[in-house]
Amino acid sequence: MWWISSYAKRHRLGIVLFGGYGIIFLIVMFLYRLPMEAVAYAACLCAAFGVILFLVDSLCYRKKLECLGWQLEAIKNGVEHFPKAEDEQERLYQKLLEISRQERLEQVASLMKEKKDVTDYFTLWTHQIKTPIAAMDLLLQRQVEGEEEQYHQRRQIQSELFRIEQYVEMVMSYLRLLDGVNDFVLREYDLDDMIRQVLRKYASMFIRKNLTLSYEPVDMRVVTDEKWMVFVLEQLLSNAIKYTSSGGIRIYMQKGCLVVEDTGIGILPEDLPRVFDKGYTGYNGRSDKKASGIGLYLVKKILGKLGHKIFAESESGEGTRMKVLF
Repeated sequence: MWWISSYAKRHRLGIVLFGGYGIIFLIVMFLYRLPMEAVAYAACLCAAFGVILFLVDSLCYRKKLECLGWQLEAIKNGVEHFPKAEDEQERLYQKLLEISRQERLEQVASLMKEKKDVTDYFTLWTHQIKTPIAAMDLLLQRQVEGEEEQYHQRRQIQSELFRIEQYVEMVMSYLRLLDGVNDFVLREYDLDDMIRQVLRKYASMFIRKNLTLSYEPVDMRVVTDEKWMVFVLEQLLSNAIKYTSSGGIRIYMQKGCLVVEDTGIGILPEDLPRVFDKGYTGYNGRSDKKASGIGLYLVKKILGKLGHKIFAESESGEGTRMKVLF
């Protein structure tokens, strides 16, 4: 009978009022010296009506408690359904719980998607990192003679190490962005200084692929984060070099935009609107077999957090222009 005490506690105010009214009723009848038989008869009727009402309402209360108890088990299976609300207060409580449930489901779905994205990316990253490591292992196993051959082998090993460094930097940036930690430090920087940092780092890649570089100093200061902006420029330059086999790369300023232009294979019209989507590699990426579809996604996400914008212009076979608007 535990539910009776719970019901009495929940409706204590009504019970006290009912008892108080009964006492007042008896006192008034006594003061007016009404016949005790009539008083007792009225009191018994009121008491009987009160007991019947108490029992009926308490049984309904018990049924509701049992229904909610079943729902506690149903929640574990995700099939919860609230009983019909009896008043406005219960309806509002149920609405609050439903909103909380929807938010919980959205959070769980978001976490599951994020977990899947991370798992997919690291699976791909593992395959990517194996390629330069295997290439270095083969190069070190080869027995070469002559200074020229040794020099060529050393340059190849340096190239593979450079690729490993790129992959490691990309995965670290990806994890920092997913972590949600805001480590952006916005200050005014000389854009030419950041461009020169990237060009020095990629100078060997230009030499290795025999590509020309046309760089016109932009003479511009921008409010940004140096570390993240350098990462963005590295990704843009890396992509330009990767998909350019002949000709060269040009870096210049045009109508407030920093332009990184190459003479590479370009981007197909149907791929162009989606080049910044997460995991999208397009026709060129699928042909390359090593593209992750993460680089330009990170670029777009980082620039968005910095308050900058990026646009892509390209024609298949005629190169690509990446424009960063500060």
